[in-house]
Amino acid sequence: MNTAPRFIVALLAALSIATIVTAQPARTPSSRDSAPGFRGGDKPKESTMQFAIHYSPALGDGPFDGRLLLLIDASEEASALDSPREPRFNFSDNVNTAQGFGIDVNDWRPGQPLIIDGSVFGYPHPSLADLPKGEYVVQAILHKYETFHRSDGHTVKLPMDRGEGQHWNRAPGNIYSTPMTVRVDPGSKNTIAIEIDNEIPPIELPADTHYIKHITIQSKMLTEFWGRPMHLGAVVLIPHGF
Repeated sequence: MNTAPRFIVALLAALSIATIVTAQPARTPSSRDSAPGFRGGDKPKESTMQFAIHYSPALGDGPFDGRLLLLIDASEEASALDSPREPRFNFSDNVNTAQGFGIDVNDWRPGQPLIIDGSVFGYPHPSLADLPKGEYVVQAILHKYETFHRSDGHTVKLPMDRGEGQHWNRAPGNIYSTPMTVRVDPGSKNTIAIEIDNEIPPIELPADTHYIKHITIQSKMLTEFWGRPMHLGAVVLIPHGF
């Protein structure tokens, strides 16, 4: 069976970095995402278990916009007691991928819990209710979005590249929780609380050398279009004796 369509749909739903128009109402702690990617009247299964995710005030007052991702990993590498692997580095199209769920976030403030339950679409299992009972390593991460007031009259929210090449699990400024091992039982009435308490640090820029120079210039055209300073970078190789 060709799994490509399923994978594409799942990535769009679980890890979407699509534009968010700012006219959308802010998400409240009690609201639930619809399940983009479901077709033909399919609906996610019910689960009485849920995750309540908030972030520490030490990470800022916010409010933050973006895509909140919950990663649940059952691999042996992730559950090693001495050094748990971070699930954010094990979500992919690989057969051993971690489980992922995602919701859009608008105006998220510290201490405000956001809920992920059986109504939230995920990959590779469509619903939290589909997860087998067992021990898992879980982690939450917020892929932050920035508001752009473009010169064409549109206001959009998008993840700005911060030097990492649009890798959400490594993007500086994104905030994430310390991995923890929990028992998942979709049929229980448990609420598992997760606190996001870490921030990915800025990427250290490489130093210039005698032969290599790093140049950054601000683009006038891109800055005018996107409504915020936009820069272009270049690496210049200096010939010997120049």
